[in-house]
Amino acid sequence: MSIQNLLGSEDLLTTTMGKAFLCERAVMRGKDIHNELGNLDWFRMNLFSITGREFSDEQIRLLNYFWVATSYPDPSIWPNHVAALAGSARSTVSLSMMAGMAISEASIYGRRPERRALDFFYRAKAHIDNGENLQAIVDNELESHGIIYGYGRPLAKIDERIPHTLKLASELGLDNGVHFQLALKIYELLKRTRGLSINIAAVNTSLVADIGLTVEEYQQFLTPCFITGMAPCYIDARDKPEGSFFPVRCESILNKETKRRDWD
Repeated sequence: MSIQNLLGSEDLLTTTMGKAFLCERAVMRGKDIHNELGNLDWFRMNLFSITGREFSDEQIRLLNYFWVATSYPDPSIWPNHVAALAGSARSTVSLSMMAGMAISEASIYGRRPERRALDFFYRAKAHIDNGENLQAIVDNELESHGIIYGYGRPLAKIDERIPHTLKLASELGLDNGVHFQLALKIYELLKRTRGLSINIAAVNTSLVADIGLTVEEYQQFLTPCFITGMAPCYIDARDKPEGSFFPVRCESILNKETKRRDWD
């Protein structure tokens, strides 16, 4: 940032998002929160705060299901594990939940792969609109990145969420979008040529592309979605004896070093 921009921002707050006029009203994106937005449920309010848009009932139901379908109360799963460990160490609930959410942006799972999957569908659609061949698009993506996010799954070949998501999308009439149909064509191609399956990231992000969320909007919307699965894991570990969540004896740690390391 230039010095001119810094000086121009000194003692001045400018925003297009909103303002709380205490004792009078509060505004979000040009709408009075209590008078114009007060009838929204929290989920719609959250989406409005991120996008400034209103969504159809069908779109809301599908996006809400993304959260519900990912609420796994399994303490062996990444963010849940961290939240449970924090609860076992008697950390506060806020710190425990935030710690779990923070690691949901890891490179191989969670938000970052879904960002890349959504970005790929937008790019692939643009290439197709320019007359490029789907096989060439897929080959170029694999050559450039070594992977197409949303296809294949590290721990399982079949994603148990997919049939339920597809069923709901069909019931809501949201399974005919161009990006979703593109995702299915890519799946057929990759299964035939490389034996790769489709996972929930490709299903969800292609549906989201048809709804029209940007990559940034989708990440912000989805960031808290694991918290419903983390909460039971935190509570369970918190209510058990302190430090009893997966303790490991020192002698149980295998060390293949031939000698002690010199820390000086």
